[in-house]
Amino acid sequence: MKWGAVWLPAVLAMSGCASVSEIDATLPTMNVISGKKPHEYAGCLAQRLADTRGALQVEPHKDGVRVIVPGKLSSGPAAVFDIEERSGGSSIKLHERMSNVPVRPRDVRNAANACISG
Repeated sequence: MKWGAVWLPAVLAMSGCASVSEIDATLPTMNVISGKKPHEYAGCLAQRLADTRGALQVEPHKDGVRVIVPGKLSSGPAAVFDIEERSGGSSIKLHERMSNVPVRPRDVRNAANACISG
């Protein structure tokens, strides 16, 4: 039996559907500062995730924006970015639905890291 046949159903079963508030209540998997303004950082995320995630939901939040990333294999959100304006850029917090699953897709984290300065 192949590992994919065992792991994929297990990951899908554990992922379930989560709401934005449930994801937001988890500890952030990333907490960084960028020189980009909130809308600039959100635009970079949208561009980098367009091929793998489709359209992101961007909404005003506190002193910046909240970006909700749709799930790749299931309905509902997969990740939530809270991007707040600060002098000279933004503070960014990433909350992921499957933050404790080591085999989760890495496209969101890769895009988040690539957009910090690039």
